[in-house]
Amino acid sequence: MKHYPLIRTIYLYLFALLGLVLLIIGGVRFVDMGLRAFVFTKAEEEQRLLRKEPPYMPYSIQKIEELQENEERLSEEEKAAIGQWLTDYKDWQERRSKIDYLTSKRHRDASVNLALILVGLPLYLYHWRIIRKETKNREETQTAA
Repeated sequence: MKHYPLIRTIYLYLFALLGLVLLIIGGVRFVDMGLRAFVFTKAEEEQRLLRKEPPYMPYSIQKIEELQENEERLSEEEKAAIGQWLTDYKDWQERRSKIDYLTSKRHRDASVNLALILVGLPLYLYHWRIIRKETKNREETQTAA
């Protein structure tokens, strides 16, 4: 069986470097999250403002309720459909008002950062351990010869 020491060495160092890069990126992003959460607390104010619900509905809820109650041209099915839509919309608004988008973004970021660290750390440690073992074996064979 042929051995390709140059290709193997390049592979080991490349994947050790990749693991180290993933580990560093995950760690730096965690530090960034911590700084924004505890030191620079105003850094994410813009995101809080941007997540407010914009007025995108062409009619007000009151007009739809009036239409549902007062419009005689609507069939019972249409009135029931409008009533169901109003109920669903109010439920959606209530559920949406309970969501803190900044906290949910931080949780998403934390999961990505933790994934980077959990992938990068074993990748780095495994390849670096092989590199150290092979370097030590090479040095021992050179000193013995």
